[in-house]
Amino acid sequence: MMSKTIKARFKNGVIEPLEEVELEEGEEITLTIVRLPKVRDEKDAFKESRGGWKELIDCEELKRKIYKDRLIHTRPEVKL
Repeated sequence: MMSKTIKARFKNGVIEPLEEVELEEGEEITLTIVRLPKVRDEKDAFKESRGGWKELIDCEELKRKIYKDRLIHTRPEVKL
């Protein structure tokens, strides 16, 4: 008995091998299906995350704090 793992794609109700297989026409085989995790596109992940912070923070208050913090000088003055 020979065993080989290959990748295949299910499309239009048919399993299509993505690699060459050495089978005779009409040969019976046992097929084990293992679903691979879907590869998420970075753009999809970004789209899924939009609105996640909605109503959790006050954006205007955040901007005011950022601009206020930019006015604080923590570096020592440069002496030439």
